Amino acid sequence: MKLTTAGESHGKALIGVIEGLPSNLELDIDEIDEFLAYRQSGYGRGARQKIEKDKIEIISGVRNRKTLGSPLSFAVLNRDYGNWKEVMAPEGCDEGKKTLTKVRPGHADLTGMIKYAQTDARNILERASARETAARVAAGVIAMQYLRALGVSISGYVKGVCGIIDADIYPFERLAEAKKHPLFMLNAELEEKAVKLIDKLKAEGDTAGGLIEIRIKGLKCGFGSCMRYSEKLDAILCGALMSVQAIKGVEVGMGFGAANLSGSKVHDEIYFDGKFRRATNNAGGIEGGMSNGEEIVLRAAMKPIPTLMRGLKTVDYITKSPEKAASERSDVAAICAAEIVLESVAAFALADVVSKRLGGDNMGEVIERYKRLQEA
Repeated sequence: MKLTTAGESHGKALIGVIEGLPSNLELDIDEIDEFLAYRQSGYGRGARQKIEKDKIEIISGVRNRKTLGSPLSFAVLNRDYGNWKEVMAPEGCDEGKKTLTKVRPGHADLTGMIKYAQTDARNILERASARETAARVAAGVIAMQYLRALGVSISGYVKGVCGIIDADIYPFERLAEAKKHPLFMLNAELEEKAVKLIDKLKAEGDTAGGLIEIRIKGLKCGFGSCMRYSEKLDAILCGALMSVQAIKGVEVGMGFGAANLSGSKVHDEIYFDGKFRRATNNAGGIEGGMSNGEEIVLRAAMKPIPTLMRGLKTVDYITKSPEKAASERSDVAAICAAEIVLESVAAFALADVVSKRLGGDNMGEVIERYKRLQEA
């Protein structure tokens, strides 16, 4: 299963093409739109989220809400394009307007301008923007629906905001509640503290990052490989999460905490009660690069948004003179958006792994092949 995306932040639309979907997967288009709305939600977001009301427009590969087995293409239109047409139109535009040469620390601006031989950072930032993730969310929800047909579920929540960390462990069934809360946190007291911190940072022209946990339940053992490093499931899932803008660290299960403990406190002891089980899940559901039948637990660290309203020190790319970085957006925190994006990219990466093992031209074949796999 392969996803290709295209589109710029202030261009006409974001485009996605999914190859490798079997036929007869029934799509819940309302759920796709719901997740696109979630991606725009959360405390600390800026004014653009009031302009864009993202909806998926499926162009090909689906008839009467069921996939045909052909490439599925879709668009998420940019409503804001009307305000940017004179500076973004591919048919011809005024490149002199909205030029950005005060390169922003923490963004792709400077390195991208050097790499792609540009003198205007707009030719870099428009694609590097996290707006691109709208297409990955749309595709990811389709992947969730593919996995759900097999009995595999994905969910997540915000575990921390700018140092305010929730150390509790929650049952998978509770995670969906998080999306009803302003910061997708499950501890109301900590969430209230985080909201106040975001208000303080906004007043100071600063920004916040955070910690997100993604969990996968119902995946049978044996997905991934211990034979080929390129097919290790943890490498694939961590790579998918690291591909998301602003993610600077990923861990599986106990993750970095395992480095601080002895082996007897880290490795999950095994027992058998008619089925192989582990007494704990410090491995996060993956051993030797393969799913082991336990819940997969992933955590990702999101850096603070690098565009600060008060501006960071930088230089002008053309004049080389000291400047303050420009503000292209006004979000203080986008941690809820990141949680939705991470669920989506994890789903798509896993769906690709599953589809490679199971094959199948139609969903009936896929489901039957999954049923025949041995339980742990």
